[in-house]
Amino acid sequence: MSFSVTDRALSRVAEIVAAEGRPAALRVAVLAGGCSGFQYRFDLDDIVAPDDLVIERGAARVVVDPTSLDLLGGAELHYADELMGSYFTVRNPNATSACGCGTSFSID
Repeated sequence: MSFSVTDRALSRVAEIVAAEGRPAALRVAVLAGGCSGFQYRFDLDDIVAPDDLVIERGAARVVVDPTSLDLLGGAELHYADELMGSYFTVRNPNATSACGCGTSFSID
């Protein structure tokens, strides 16, 4: 399964980790729930499991657990910096629908 991270997202992860002052990774996970059945979750995590997918460049590390990766295959993590706010977002080709908030999706 492939999962990619844009340069902008990696840069923002590096900024967040530097501000935290501790080595950490951005964990991208998919949980059951939300308006459409699944929801994305983003957390700083100090622990990387042996079976996690790790995408690393410089101080930036993004990790995804195998269960979440099943739902994120072919997806891309992006960081949007728009007039209405700044946020991480997932461009997921597996999602067949999404809610208006952009953090919840479904797969048929």
